Amino acid sequence: QVQLVESGGGLVQAGGSLRLSCAFSGSRFSIYVMGWYRQAPGKQRDLVASITSGGSTNYADSVQGRFRISRDNAKNTVDLQMNSLKPEDTAVYYCNARTYYFGTTNYWGQGTQVTVSS
Repeated sequence: QVQLVESGGGLVQAGGSLRLSCAFSGSRFSIYVMGWYRQAPGKQRDLVASITSGGSTNYADSVQGRFRISRDNAKNTVDLQMNSLKPEDTAVYYCNARTYYFGTTNYWGQGTQVTVSS
């Protein structure tokens, strides 16, 4: 079974930067679309950014131009560089792995808290 472990969350002032990392443990990292989602208290979990093995990316409109997702297929890691952080970015951020091989399968990390103060 795939396991995902996030790191890098913390407290940062508005306008600051933070880099989240996700370590993927399991086989065939290359067949997974990797993504970062976030969930604020009382709200749904929403996609922040995703990246395919080939490097194609997708971003939520709210983070476009501020966040950048990347992956290292040799190290089985995916990162989220967050710049120009805003208080509304405050949430628990989750790493996600999704594959369409043999049906659709999703895996989630435990989440890491990001708090942006004004």
